[in-house]
Amino acid sequence: MAKTSLIEDAHEVARAVALIELGARMQVLESELSLSRDRLIRLYREVKSESPPKGMLPSSADWYMTWQANIHASLFYNTYSFLKNEGCCSHVDALTKGYRLYKEHCAYGCIEPQLDLTRAWTLVRFFNGGILQLSPCRRCGGKFVGYKHDLPGHKVCAICQPPSRAGKKVRGTEAGASAPAPMLN
Repeated sequence: MAKTSLIEDAHEVARAVALIELGARMQVLESELSLSRDRLIRLYREVKSESPPKGMLPSSADWYMTWQANIHASLFYNTYSFLKNEGCCSHVDALTKGYRLYKEHCAYGCIEPQLDLTRAWTLVRFFNGGILQLSPCRRCGGKFVGYKHDLPGHKVCAICQPPSRAGKKVRGTEAGASAPAPMLN
C-alpha cells in the first residue's frame, strides 16, 4: 500500500511540475492536483525560482469569441478533446499534452500563442460547465468554439470568414510584421 501511495505522489508531483513549467497559476494547480497548497507553493518556487503570481483568473467566455482567440481556442480544444477521448488521456494529461502541442503548432507557424495555460484550462471548464460547445463550420466542416445555447444555424468559423479588418494595417505596420522570420541554417 505504501508503494502505491508513493507512486501516486510521484505522479502528482510530475504533473505539478509539468503544469508549472507551462505557466499554470496556483488556482489551476489546487483545482487539478491533490497536493497541499504549501507543497505546491514550494514546488512552484523550486521550478520557477519565484513565488507564484497572484490575481484573478479569466472569468468570461466572451474572450474566446473574438476571431483570433476563437481560432486558437478551437485549435487547442480540438487537440485536448482528441487526446482525452481518442488518446485515452486523463484530463490533466490531455490538458498538458494538448497545450504543449498547441504551443508547438504556434511556434511552427511563427505565430504568437493567444492562449496561456490558464485560459486553456478555463476554456475546458466552460465546456464542462455547459457554456461552450464545438460547432461545425458549414464551409470547411471543422469544429470551432461557440456558445452552447446559440440558435442552431449554418455558422462559419473565423478561418473561413475572418472579419473585414483582419490583416489590415495596425498602427502603421502590417499586422503580421512582428512575427519573426524563420531562421535558415
